Amino acid sequence: MNKEEILEKSRQIHQDEGMEHAENQGRKIGFIAFSILYLFLVIFNFFYGEIATFDAISSLFWAFIAGESYGKYSFAKTKLYLISAIAGSIASILSVANYIIITLR
Repeated sequence: MNKEEILEKSRQIHQDEGMEHAENQGRKIGFIAFSILYLFLVIFNFFYGEIATFDAISSLFWAFIAGESYGKYSFAKTKLYLISAIAGSIASILSVANYIIITLR
């Protein structure tokens, strides 16, 4: 395969590595911002006793962790990512269930 054939195949894929890098950086920044906001809300709710709100934001956080871990597991096939995905899923489901129970009381 010569250089021109390789370049032509690369052009047909339509992947922009610069855009992929920017998206990955955005995800990292988003994860950091999400985690900081989560911690702030957890601490705030701890002082004001808002259990239902804590469960609602916890379910979102754990669902995010589960999805992130599953994506990494599907690529790397590491047991740690699988365990994180399962634990995050369980924690998210329990948080949603607890939120619904507290809200409907």
